[in-house]
Amino acid sequence: MDGHALRQALPAHWRTQEMFLIQEVMNLIGKGLGLDQIAREMLHLLSEIVGLNRGRIVLKDPGGEGYRIAYSYGLTREEAARGRYAPGEGITGRVIQDGHLIIVQDIDKDPTFLGRAVARAQLPRGAVSFLALPIRVEHRTVGAIACHRIRHRERALSDDLTILRIIATMVSQLLTLNERVERKTRALEEHNDMLARELRIKRARYGIIGTSPALLRALVQVEKVADATASVLLLGESGTGKELFARALHLAGPRRDKPFIKVNCAAIPDSLFESELFGHERGAFTGAVEARAGWFEQASGGTIFLDEIGEMPAILQTKLLRTLQEGTVVRLGGKREIRVDMRLVAATNRDLAAEVAHGRFREDLFYRLNVVPITLPPLADRRSDIPDLVLHFLTQANQSNQRNVHLTQDAVAHLARQPWPGNIRQLANFIERLVLLASEGVLDVEDVQPMLEGAQVMTPTFAATAYSAPDRAAALRALATVRPYMPADSHGHAELRMALTQAGGNKTRAAQRLGLTERQFSYRWRKLQTAP
Repeated sequence: MDGHALRQALPAHWRTQEMFLIQEVMNLIGKGLGLDQIAREMLHLLSEIVGLNRGRIVLKDPGGEGYRIAYSYGLTREEAARGRYAPGEGITGRVIQDGHLIIVQDIDKDPTFLGRAVARAQLPRGAVSFLALPIRVEHRTVGAIACHRIRHRERALSDDLTILRIIATMVSQLLTLNERVERKTRALEEHNDMLARELRIKRARYGIIGTSPALLRALVQVEKVADATASVLLLGESGTGKELFARALHLAGPRRDKPFIKVNCAAIPDSLFESELFGHERGAFTGAVEARAGWFEQASGGTIFLDEIGEMPAILQTKLLRTLQEGTVVRLGGKREIRVDMRLVAATNRDLAAEVAHGRFREDLFYRLNVVPITLPPLADRRSDIPDLVLHFLTQANQSNQRNVHLTQDAVAHLARQPWPGNIRQLANFIERLVLLASEGVLDVEDVQPMLEGAQVMTPTFAATAYSAPDRAAALRALATVRPYMPADSHGHAELRMALTQAGGNKTRAAQRLGLTERQFSYRWRKLQTAP
């Protein structure tokens, strides 16, 4: 190919290269990569495809007054670090200050060229040019894009300036988008902080502590159905705070000023169940010396919370279904229907669908209760709430027992890493026991750990399956010396009475002897005293 044909072919070659460069840059932007990755790759492509070397993008220094090289290609880390400019300083500073393109044809002959970032000895011999263009965001200059260029080359200078202007415009658009996204993000963060504060205040009123996503989802469901009259079924593991959520439903709705009656179906003897729920007339049974309104009547106008609904005897499930369908109750020994208007909130840690399948729970009652199911998250799904819960229960226990026990941040963090299979109830009981038995005012991890080892919730099956082989023996040995997490009927009357006698009638000491809190001991004692 002769010289004339070569000169004609070169522009077409460069146009192809330019289109390829722009296509590659657009691909990068389309992938949604961060500005850091896109900017460096842009400068890389400028160098490799069109020969504009040692490119740099200079932006405001977030930690200082001037500007610095934020992104570069072909510069060492030390060279990029030297690239700092005040407005009006050197070629780069003047471009930023004036907002105009500057072309240095030969850096060796321009006294205003600083050569701060790259030493002259590191550049090619011969004439080297320097091109610098402003980067604008919303009509203001925010930085500059600049590069070195061999002065005498086959590619036209005007073509280089055109491609640089295109790249500068793309950088400008990316910076504009980033700035807008940051503004919106800050606004959203401020809005979220405000909502979080409001939610904390609201939850404090209901006694529900935490800000984890799992808890917030459950609270949103509560707020959505608070004004409705439909039955709500609270599902979840034991100890997840079903009573608090039932009370939140009551307080958030229009019945907040009316009665809130809570009934633990698991704590009522079968012989008293009907009388307690539906009431009785005088003479209905031996000892019924006067008529008594049942809990449904007492809750009329308000809310009744039936906890552990799965424990309800089958014969009373039929009567409950009729009450829900017709809105009336008939007292034991009575013939008159009494109209009641109450909202029912039920709770269970059982799988009622499985109970229905096995014939232990009425299917029609299940569907009547399961109008609005709300699943409460276990503590394992809301670990970020554990520090707040620990501090809340610690304050409560200190006030109730006139103690002044505190935990270090490391101790709180250690508690947050524990499994707590007994959920919030287990955590609350553990903190109360910690306060009662603490011998120091401030407890660290080594003070908490021995008590944790005695509070792990395990059964032999759990220990056999949850541990790897090397740890299984240790887990089973621990079960031999540690009382597992205990249900409400864990101690018989004789055992409670003996502990109370040995403690000289002091329930707190008796509870400690049995590994219980005073509240747990008192509950078991009252339950056995009222049993027939």
